[in-house]
Amino acid sequence: MRDKSVVVIGGGTGIYPVVTALKKLPVKITTIIAVSDSGGSTGRIRDEFGFPPVGDLRQSLAALANTDSQKALQQLLLYRFEKGSGLKGHNLGNLILTALQDTYASTTKALEVAQQIFRIQGTVIPSTESAVNLAITYTDGTTVVGEHILDAVTAQPKKILSVALTPNCQLNPAAAAAIQQADLVIIGPGDLYASLLAVLVTPGLSQALKKSKAPIAYFLNLMTRHSQTHDMTAKDHVAEIERTLGFPLTHILVNSDPIETKLLAAYAAQSEFPVVNNLLQDARIIESPLLQKTIHQQSEVDAVHRALLRHSSKKILPVLKSLIAS
Repeated sequence: MRDKSVVVIGGGTGIYPVVTALKKLPVKITTIIAVSDSGGSTGRIRDEFGFPPVGDLRQSLAALANTDSQKALQQLLLYRFEKGSGLKGHNLGNLILTALQDTYASTTKALEVAQQIFRIQGTVIPSTESAVNLAITYTDGTTVVGEHILDAVTAQPKKILSVALTPNCQLNPAAAAAIQQADLVIIGPGDLYASLLAVLVTPGLSQALKKSKAPIAYFLNLMTRHSQTHDMTAKDHVAEIERTLGFPLTHILVNSDPIETKLLAAYAAQSEFPVVNNLLQDARIIESPLLQKTIHQQSEVDAVHRALLRHSSKKILPVLKSLIAS
């Protein structure tokens, strides 16, 4: 009997605890990762070389590293330079992957080689082989290009109407094949527009998901993002995912852990708040304590604003076991 196949869709940071939990189960893990990042170390390398960005791909590789025997290699993938005029802020893993892209002229091939070097417990696939940007259209009719724009804090955030990838691209055939073989698909956690929809809007992806018939579980976001999902409720998040997919989700995974008052205050200072769960009568809800106790510490040389709250891989594990067994 073959191991079940689980596909995880999103960005690198958000899905990290999900991938970490899945490594403890007898399953085949594949991640399909957004390649529209344009900020931080990734953005600087992208501007210099013109390749699809590797930051989220590198995070996914690190999550899949065997931490029992390959801890040092995982740390290399995550290492960020804190000094040096040319290197400060850059991530070593990003530089390694860019060198492999330059050598093999293919992001997918570069990842295949990286997976051998770092002895990864799974497969990391870019959603498309094309060098794309995220185009964001607002309800006032304006359109801007660049995922990094979603990190900008403004006094009055504009409501997002839709996002798309530009220029036109197609779904990576390797991603389509992985979805076809999937027994379970997990979307998130991650920023709704910058990480999740940045993958889901890839032409051909929703069709591949519908064709696969695999159940799809979505990790509801913990907090709103001021420049992306200001005032959006749980129903709003789910509706946006389902509008993009063109069909309903199977499961919606919701955190029940309380959030510390001091953390709520820190988020409120950025005009960010817990996502209001107004899906209480929805039979697809699976509510569980999912929060990590330790708080993420932002690196002083990391140009990208990272979430303080994270999901816990230990708490996610029993939820994943149940989904895979069902």
